[in-house]
Amino acid sequence: MKIKNILSLTAVVVALASCGDKMDYKEYSVYDEDYVKKTFGRAAGLVTSAYNDLDTDFGNYSGAMLASATDEAVYSHAGNAIEKFYNGGWSASDNNDGSTWTKCWRGISYANLYLDKFKDEEFEEYLTDVDYKQELAQYKNLQYEARFLRAYYYFTLVRMFGGVPLITTVMDANEANVQPRKSSDEIFDYIISECDDIKDLIVKDYSNLGNMQLKNKNETGRVNNLAVLALKARAALYYASPLFNPGNDKERWHQAALANKELIDECKNRGMKLTADYASLFQKDNWTNTEECIFVRRVVSSTNSFEKYNFPIGLENAGGGNCPTQNLFEAYEDGDIRKEATIAKNGDQWPNATLETFVGGANGQPIAYATPTGYYLKKYVNKSLTIGASGATTERHHWVTFRLAEFYLNYAEAMLNYTDDAYATATGLSMTAAQAINVVRTRAKIGNIADGLSKEQFAEKLENERFVELAFEGHRFFDLRRWKKAGEAKYRTIKGVRITKTGEDTFDEQVITDSNSRKYWDDKMYFFPIAQSEILKSGGSLKQNPGW
Repeated sequence: MKIKNILSLTAVVVALASCGDKMDYKEYSVYDEDYVKKTFGRAAGLVTSAYNDLDTDFGNYSGAMLASATDEAVYSHAGNAIEKFYNGGWSASDNNDGSTWTKCWRGISYANLYLDKFKDEEFEEYLTDVDYKQELAQYKNLQYEARFLRAYYYFTLVRMFGGVPLITTVMDANEANVQPRKSSDEIFDYIISECDDIKDLIVKDYSNLGNMQLKNKNETGRVNNLAVLALKARAALYYASPLFNPGNDKERWHQAALANKELIDECKNRGMKLTADYASLFQKDNWTNTEECIFVRRVVSSTNSFEKYNFPIGLENAGGGNCPTQNLFEAYEDGDIRKEATIAKNGDQWPNATLETFVGGANGQPIAYATPTGYYLKKYVNKSLTIGASGATTERHHWVTFRLAEFYLNYAEAMLNYTDDAYATATGLSMTAAQAINVVRTRAKIGNIADGLSKEQFAEKLENERFVELAFEGHRFFDLRRWKKAGEAKYRTIKGVRITKTGEDTFDEQVITDSNSRKYWDDKMYFFPIAQSEILKSGGSLKQNPGW
């Protein structure tokens, strides 16, 4: 695995952070251990470096999002690497993981390096500095950030590859490369245990530090204990899910419900709730939304790449991009405000244009790369940016890693599978699955779910609720896998709409079903293959996933 020079104290690259609200990353070359230990900032830089590889999905596959490997979207450019997920084109020689393996091990290595070598300094030469106590307090908190980040990277690995080696100390490359895989049970146990160990030690709330004095209080780009609870809650849900829980151990669902309730209760205690303006969660400065957002991955560079990928064809420099499917469009109930915030359709207003996605329209077929589904993407897209050759504008795009709505849906799923009844409570779990899902539905303006649904009927409604609430947030690809449903035909049958203009303001819409575009499936694809180069590097210690 990629744990090379990062472990050598003779050539470590450290990213120093501005500890304010922007989390700007700057690179600094470090030449030896003593040099790193000389100041707070140099030691802290190792932890900041570990933030650099936290996942986002602003088009990791040359513009395509993982959504376009599911029934959420179709990428309008044929031949994109995203197609390998459903045409059988990926393999151990080309595992199509978007460099996730490399990035996670790099982040784990930075965390291990900090925790092994740099977490216990006192910086006594700065004892007389006026800010010494505040800087030392902030420095002491970094070890808990590092442990969170390491656990988060292990979660990212286990949901993609299953069991992986568990490395929690600094090793040289030769030693690290031959570590055998641990079971997924062991990895999940590690993640959840780490979260339990640090949840009461890490900073709880940077906006309300109580008696804890820190030099830099405005640390919205760093994790606090809510992020720790969120990681535990998400990991517990995955661990209880069919892919990792083939025997349907009810206690895992119980623990998942408890973990998600723990987070929800802590959020409530801080006055958090679902923000009324759903669309704002995915627009400029979304990191400032402390009402619903638990942790937002701050992205440093200011770009318009996401807009270039996804603006409707017909606009200058636009790529068409990740086009929502009719499957997703139909999943929204009447009056759902999330549809308008997520999907751009024929006749919608775009700055200086009215979208024409009908055949022959300014933004429709047969123009090259025009939407194959009849829709374009709105979510995370900033329509106010200019992407033309002249006067182009840019902005930072920040990825929502954890937000409160997800955990109401997680809780509902866990409670349903623990109690087998959407309307039941349990000891210490006074909110029913139905009550939890209704919190999300109420914000969406679609009212409460029906009473009297069977477990199976409610599960179908809950699945649909995750589909629409969390669309284009990186969940669907892994939800279908953890449920072991990705191979079912209904999720691989992609629908779009073909719109024909019949008059000045009249159109005929015909739903088009493409049952062949994602015909290929093999159950080995529930997990990614480990790159063959990593298998070879291990000398046989690292075993490949079954079927690959």
